[in-house]
Amino acid sequence: MTARPRLSIGLPVYNGEEYLAESLDALLGQTYEDFELVVSDNASTDGTQDICRRYAAKDSRIRYLRLPRNIGAAPNHNYVFTECRGELFKWASHDDLYARDLLRRCVSALDERPDVILAHSGQAVIDGDGQVTVPYEYGLATDSPHAPERFRSFLFEPGGDDFYGVMRADVLRRVKPHDSYHHADRTFVAEIVLHGPFHQVPELLYFRRDHPTRAERANPSKRSRCVNLDPRRAGPLHPTPRLLIEYVWGFASAIRRAPLSPADRRACFRHLAAWMTSRVRPGAGERVEDRAPVDPALLTVSVDALVAGREGRRA
Repeated sequence: MTARPRLSIGLPVYNGEEYLAESLDALLGQTYEDFELVVSDNASTDGTQDICRRYAAKDSRIRYLRLPRNIGAAPNHNYVFTECRGELFKWASHDDLYARDLLRRCVSALDERPDVILAHSGQAVIDGDGQVTVPYEYGLATDSPHAPERFRSFLFEPGGDDFYGVMRADVLRRVKPHDSYHHADRTFVAEIVLHGPFHQVPELLYFRRDHPTRAERANPSKRSRCVNLDPRRAGPLHPTPRLLIEYVWGFASAIRRAPLSPADRRACFRHLAAWMTSRVRPGAGERVEDRAPVDPALLTVSVDALVAGREGRRA
């Protein structure tokens, strides 16, 4: 690895001992190796610290940081990005799995397409045992050369996990950091998509894990999810209506900040107004793991065959 790695992976984690080692194996087993893996432990109280220190001792690409107190998931995501040095950046989750060629294919796509600012791949949702429950077909027009079309599609089409794509760090530095109101991750990615097109690698390389202790499952209400994102949201100044208003305002603010022509800015505001005033079709904006499970036999790919470190793990 070079002194300054080409790619930085930021992995924020809190009490992730159940799946953390499996995710680290999948990241460290990538065919693309010029990266640093910065782990920011949000004052975990389980075995997360021991796992991280053990892996860091074995692989010099890992830098382990431990926060003295739990600052919330959103500030931790922002913090780990500030600690990264690469020209490319990717957030990783402590419980997801990654096919061996994920990083290589995404970095190659960014190298081949200077106009593309984020590269991601096909994905599927897996359960706690790593079995596919939801194969997912990405339908967003985030590859359009036209910013208003990308934004319109992002508003009205069911969302993907572009948040976990490989992106250009200089673009990420130009957008507002991740906030902690309801669905703040969507307004965050919406601002990124206004800066340039995304590219989807046409291969199934990313596996998003859904399990009972996942943050969205463990915090079913809007308020509890926002408090998980930032403990400061627990106060009386953050009722649910405020969290929803901030969500809508987040889209409007993203349009105002983005480097758009006056015509494109007006078009984006028209799309936002249409989204606000019309009834969004059922399922729009939902997360793929919230859909009903399907027969994993419909997916003709083996997770074990794609992901490093999986063979025999659950035998």
